[in-house]
Formats: sequence, structure tokens, C-alpha cells
Amino acid sequence: MKRFVAKDSDQNKRLDIFAAENYTKLSRSTIKKLCDQGRVLVNGIEKKSKYTVKQNDIVTVDCDIDSLKDVPVIDIPIIYEDDDCLVINKPLGVLTHSKGAFNPEATVATFIETKLGNNYKGERAGIVHRLDRATSGVMICAKTPKAMSWLQKQFSTRNVKKSYLAVVNGKLDPPEAIIDMPIERNPKKPQTFRVGSNGKTAQTIYKTLTSNDKYSLVMLTPQTGRTHQLRVHLKHLGHPIIGDTFYDGEPSDRLYLHASSLEITLPNKQRKVFNVAEPPEFKILISG
Repeated sequence: MKRFVAKDSDQNKRLDIFAAENYTKLSRSTIKKLCDQGRVLVNGIEKKSKYTVKQNDIVTVDCDIDSLKDVPVIDIPIIYEDDDCLVINKPLGVLTHSKGAFNPEATVATFIETKLGNNYKGERAGIVHRLDRATSGVMICAKTPKAMSWLQKQFSTRNVKKSYLAVVNGKLDPPEAIIDMPIERNPKKPQTFRVGSNGKTAQTIYKTLTSNDKYSLVMLTPQTGRTHQLRVHLKHLGHPIIGDTFYDGEPSDRLYLHASSLEITLPNKQRKVFNVAEPPEFKILISG
């Protein structure tokens, strides 16, 4: 934690400029991130980076300088882009956005940062929905607050159609059906969920595409958006996703879950379907 007192000569400086001038080991962009995370205080109150400093303001910056590294630049395949949004194919292992504390890790949020509209900033700016780190596939991101509102409303009103591909243990019987089972948090292991009578309604359509002696490749179309819904439903059926050790899946080199399709109405009023092929390891596993 660093503490600085503004002088008369500092008046009317932006907070990020003042803090960067005094905390010289931090870049202005890092200060902005810390402001977005509520870790820069003025007289004990969180302020945004554009706040103008006044004489005798006490500015505190909460940051462990030893933990900081430059955020690396990553390249994520872009499927579609216009003035309102962009659609990407998120790679395996990439976080959607940072989780609170300053994290020098490249994420989807840091990748799209330079594509956002002026003054549209923040840790989760542009992030309409998320995929877990272990899940790859199609994601849509907003470039402006107006586009963000338009797209997020469709997710909340279930006017978005999402499909996933997964490789699971065994063969499902019947080969296609609707899973309609409520999901609740598991009190014995609070970071996980389970099927339970006190849970929220959850529905998943599944269809077996192909199978071998050990595994099946299935298409999953969630009708609701509960946390870990697909993983919980498949575990409950006795066919957990390969690599999903969180839910009793067979250990593997990755979680075999991939967001393959997204259908949504764009801010320009066009209804679009975006598809990405399954990763090559899916084909290798199911053909082996």
C-alpha cells in the first residue's frame, strides 16, 4: 500500500496521471486497471481514473509491486467483427476476464480492450457472457455499452441459442433426449453443483453424434443457463465429460467441452449463427 498527498501543483490532474507520477514503478495503464478494481482510494473513497485531484487529497494505491508483470499480448481468432461487436473462438486455457485482484494474465477482456469504444473501460468491459477457462469455443463481445445492453438482454431473456460439443464416457440411452433436472449448490462441496429438488429449473437437450467402445461425441443445447449445467447433468446421467475431474470425469489432457455454435440477433438487427469446428483432439479421441 502506497500513500501520496496531492500538492497545489497537482490540482486538476487526472487521478491515474497523478498516481503514475508518484508511484513510478507502475504504468498509467496499470493504475487505470487498479482504479477499475477499486484499489485506488482518494480520502478513503474509491475513485475512477478520470477523477481530478484536489490539493491535500490523500491518494492510496493498494498494490504489491513484486507481484506485477506486464500483461502479455495474445492473439485470439476473430470469426466476425463490425462496429458493435466481435465474435471470437476462445482458446482452451484462456480466462474470460480477471478475477478481482490485479492479475497480469492475458484474458479475453485484455484482448478486446483495444477494440472497445472511447471511454468504454473496465475489467469486464465488453464481456457479454463467459466461458470457463477449461472450455473453448465461440464467444460474442460488445464494443460499446449500448451493444452490451442489447446483447446481454438476449441472454437474460433466453433469445440466444447455444450449442456445445462434448466427449463423454459411454453411450447415452436413449441416444437423444431432453434432460429436465433442477440444479442446486452442493452443500458438502460448495464450489460444485448437483441435481437436487431444491434447485433451479435446468434443461439440456442432448443428441449423440457418434460413439466408439468407450466414448460418445454429443451435441448439447442448454435451454437454461445454470452454472456448470452441462457438466452436472451429464454426471447425473452417469456419463461425465472427459477431463471433468471436478464432476467425476475421466482424467485427460483437457476438458472435452467446446462451445461450437451461437445464434443471436446483432445490434444491427441481423440474426446470425456463428459456428466453430471442434478441436482436432475431439476427433482423435472419438475415432481411437
